[in-house]
Amino acid sequence: MLRDNMTSIVQKIARQALVTFRNPSSFGDKAFLGNQCKLQSLMTEIRAADLKIPPRKVDSASTPLPHNPPVTYMHICETDEFSMGVFLLKSGASIPLHDHPGMYGMLKVMYGKVRITCFDRLDKSSSVASDTQFNPPLLPFQRGALRRSILGSVGEFTEESGPCILTPDRNNLHQIDAVDGPTAFLDILAPPYDPDDGRDCHYYKVLQSAPDSEDKKADGQKEVWLMEVSQPSEFWCGGEPYPGPEVKI
Repeated sequence: MLRDNMTSIVQKIARQALVTFRNPSSFGDKAFLGNQCKLQSLMTEIRAADLKIPPRKVDSASTPLPHNPPVTYMHICETDEFSMGVFLLKSGASIPLHDHPGMYGMLKVMYGKVRITCFDRLDKSSSVASDTQFNPPLLPFQRGALRRSILGSVGEFTEESGPCILTPDRNNLHQIDAVDGPTAFLDILAPPYDPDDGRDCHYYKVLQSAPDSEDKKADGQKEVWLMEVSQPSEFWCGGEPYPGPEVKI
């Protein structure tokens, strides 16, 4: 029993995540990138059966709210260096556009299909010009919540896809939508969220420029304005037990 646990693919992923992220001063150097590549390879191999999570059928809407959250989370493990768990999205559910301040991450679909829309923050010191117009118009106090960004990528991922990778600078802001039915993905974040250490989750919405505003490009990519907002009322995340192999760090 112990041998099966210690050799499970999820145990190997957890150990490699620890090796990859345990030394923040090395982030970005050759050794870190090599370890990140090993972690990516392990994440590519894992399947829902390895976590004992059977694909779910189209969800029934018979359970009344708030006992039927659109998204649930299975906690697997967490250390000071990283957290790992599984998000399960009901058919048509979304994890709204949000960020991961100063964090790395990998997302690997276990079953179903997700669409991931990624944005990259531009210069944090940038401020919106006073003559920039939006539709609908913004109130004066809302301009301080704007973040200049670029649309990085939009892609669909299935269990046959490799992991989606985020860094502090690339794909760090993203929205995840379930496509054509329920879906689940394994998620690693490093380091974990910690509001006391400046790593709190913030939510955003994409603003529409007024029709007469000129669309700008940054290195050939479309520049957009995001506005920080409160957590959307239609989104909340419940919890459920993780049924897979135990992970020991």
